Amino acid sequence: MRWARKRLRWRALRKSTELRRVIDRTKQIKPGEILLFSTQRNEKIRLPYFLDYYRDIGVTHFLIVDNDSSDGSQEYLAAQEDVSLWHTAASYKNSRFGVDWLNHLQGKYGHGHWCVVVDPDEFLLYPFCDTRPLRALTDWLDSCAIRAFGTMLLDMYPKGDLEEQPYLPGQNPMEIACWFDSGNYTISRNPLYGNLWIQGGPRCRTFFPEEPERAPALNKVPLVKWDRRYAYVNSTHMLLPRGLNLVYDEWGGEKVSGVLLHAKFIDTFADKAFEEVGRRQHYADSYEYRAYAGRMSRDLHLWCKWSERYINWRQLEILGLMSKGNWA
Repeated sequence: MRWARKRLRWRALRKSTELRRVIDRTKQIKPGEILLFSTQRNEKIRLPYFLDYYRDIGVTHFLIVDNDSSDGSQEYLAAQEDVSLWHTAASYKNSRFGVDWLNHLQGKYGHGHWCVVVDPDEFLLYPFCDTRPLRALTDWLDSCAIRAFGTMLLDMYPKGDLEEQPYLPGQNPMEIACWFDSGNYTISRNPLYGNLWIQGGPRCRTFFPEEPERAPALNKVPLVKWDRRYAYVNSTHMLLPRGLNLVYDEWGGEKVSGVLLHAKFIDTFADKAFEEVGRRQHYADSYEYRAYAGRMSRDLHLWCKWSERYINWRQLEILGLMSKGNWA
């Protein structure tokens, strides 16, 4: 595993040559600030709310890789005073789906900082997020010598057809996609890396009903006190060293954990799915997106009679999808 981590760090350094600096404001970063790292392509409609959401909870600087957008999102990001931006036209697939690019940037700029790594359609929920900033959580994690914070990716969706409610720039997507599956999840343990592997939810029952083992993974570790020796292995599903993956308690207690609200399923979803099928830049030759596109030929309704309407993080804790642990 030590050699595997060194290979990942070397690969990230090599892939860094694919990044062209658009605007570098990293000199603004102060010791101890919370940073956010992300890769995006043609997400301009999502960016205003995404940036404001994370600013509001305490992120002070955004380090973003633009993968050859054509919708004006690069120009929009470059104009934001708390964003440092890199551009690349290189293959997303050959960078291990952006992981190599972000591993490099985190190693260079994230060392010693709490770092959030999310996509523009992912929104971090943590215990007491309605009353406490993210800094309160990271300070407590520091006091407990906890280096990583685990979450479950919770797919959100509307009631009715996805096309019925247009999404507007700057809008909270959960105003539209406000439903989720409260159950229907399977959990197993990865014996090599030690992380839990969670699958299920609306994507499994709608797009992979006959192949549930091929449904997308829902376990993520998006918040880490970064060290330049660390490396993500597969998206934010797992890291090296392996101890960072042990974010859930196995001995009857509960470690503090959160949820990533995943707002993929809004009216922009169909166009995105067909675009990614054509690009073939996602995992397993875009198998997931081919499943999406195949199902989009008919009216797509993810809502079912077991769907739960989202209220707040306390509701998710009651349902067992996250936990405040012994953080009070």
